Amino acid sequence: MSIKVYTNVACKGNPGPGGWGALIIDGDSRKELYAGNPDTTNNQMELAAAIEGLATLKESCSVELFTDSKYVMDGRIT
Repeated sequence: MSIKVYTNVACKGNPGPGGWGALIIDGDSRKELYAGNPDTTNNQMELAAAIEGLATLKESCSVELFTDSKYVMDGRIT
């Protein structure tokens, strides 16, 4: 079984105030993480969501990361 990490972000302005959220699902267990920054960019929040979500994992495991960010998926801005 793999752990699923779902991420989403919002930013009002670019730069501007923004926030990120991550939902970690491990079988029947769910954990929500979120934070914000008063002066950030959308890309910073996209990376923070993925990094913070993955950073909570304590041991080696199979992970599926779900994001709508091409920046995070492809590692480049299109």
